[in-house]
Amino acid sequence: MTEEIIKKQKVVSFTYTILDDDGSVQEQSDLPMSYLHGIDSKMFPKVERELEGKKVGDTIEVTLEPVDAFGEIDPSRTFQDSVENVPNEFLEIGAEATFQSDDGEQITMSVTRIENGQVYLDGNHPYAGRRMTFKVTVTGIRSATVEEVGSGEVVDSDVPPPPEMLH
Repeated sequence: MTEEIIKKQKVVSFTYTILDDDGSVQEQSDLPMSYLHGIDSKMFPKVERELEGKKVGDTIEVTLEPVDAFGEIDPSRTFQDSVENVPNEFLEIGAEATFQSDDGEQITMSVTRIENGQVYLDGNHPYAGRRMTFKVTVTGIRSATVEEVGSGEVVDSDVPPPPEMLH
């Protein structure tokens, strides 16, 4: 039996580490996660390209600029208001509030700082505007089922999709 390699219509399971420019670990998963190679549009394209042709046990390292990963910081996704106008439950760093725009889009914003009587909220991804390095180790490869190819998503409920690497 030939060893499986990553190519279109393969379900790829992997573990990962995300590092910032200083080499500090920002996120890590030692529990395998899965995506559908070449069909599932959630994986960052540059990471997916680097995984093409790899086998179980292979590790890749890809550095992505903001435009290729979590995007640039969008000033329209930031907001500040007077402390007096903000409910008490949102007057702590890290508190989250969900807002809805006029066009129905929901955005979750986090309190990033409180100073000089102002509360600052940010709805950008925490890694927006940052170059990030992804270290990905392939832990499994299998052929996708007809259902998975048709839906474009992995059906195997034992292995969740990665929260940060999928966008």
